[in-house]
Amino acid sequence: MLPNRSRTSVLVFLLPPLLLYGAAVLFPIFQSLVLSFFSWNGISDMEFVGLDNYLRMFTGDDIFWRAFANALAYLAICLVLQLGGALLVASLLTSLRRGRELIKTLYLLPAVISTVAIAFLFVRIYSLEPVGLLNQLFAWVGLGSLERPWLSDVNTVLAAVSAPEGWRFTGLYMLIIYAALLAVPKELEEAAVLDGASRWTLFSKIRFPYIRPVWITTTIMATTYGLRGFDIPYLMTNGGPGQSSELLTTYMYKTAFTSTDFGYASTISVFIVVECLVAVGLILFLLKRKADA
Repeated sequence: MLPNRSRTSVLVFLLPPLLLYGAAVLFPIFQSLVLSFFSWNGISDMEFVGLDNYLRMFTGDDIFWRAFANALAYLAICLVLQLGGALLVASLLTSLRRGRELIKTLYLLPAVISTVAIAFLFVRIYSLEPVGLLNQLFAWVGLGSLERPWLSDVNTVLAAVSAPEGWRFTGLYMLIIYAALLAVPKELEEAAVLDGASRWTLFSKIRFPYIRPVWITTTIMATTYGLRGFDIPYLMTNGGPGQSSELLTTYMYKTAFTSTDFGYASTISVFIVVECLVAVGLILFLLKRKADA
């Protein structure tokens, strides 16, 4: 639909970022795919092993399956906090008359704070000795029996490392959803209110269907980032205690740089890429099927 000169201009301007994307993203993925068929410690010659790494991953590695289950639980907690919290706060912001900019700034602030700072902040919050903020709050309200070493307890550590990640990006997704809600035609909302629509009907029948494309995009962003989550869990617990907070990403990192098994680590990284692609496909399928229903 564009004139030849316009198409040429578009291609010229797209070429540099596409080359950069190919060199920084696509080439490492392809390199990992190739390396996953080899056994290599980073020093000696690479040894072709075919599908042995994949067979080992699927049939002979209990830590991999533990990390996979932890990654799914980690993702679920992050999605509830990020998308649920973002939608709730964005909906409340649309009804405010004052203080919107301050609230948006406060919620967005964690997204620009250093990951290392967030990790160490929550390590102190969860601390038992010296008493951290969370345990201190339980003591103040008379729930001292709930005090515990949150990062050392195998029953709580996974939720404890997931909460900072969920809190960190709630503000970013809130801002995206809030902008989408502002674009909903006021005429439709006013007509629905005049017809006696409740707040829930107004949201479920008008607002949410209108922002569905933005919601799908936001869900994909949150899901893929959650599946690739690494820095906060690694800094807070390094996958411990045991493998209670081990994720696929932390397991891959330690396999590569602690065990120096780069071939098997590449196999895990290929699985993470495929996992993200499958997750995106499921999200698009489920949300679009629900929209067509």
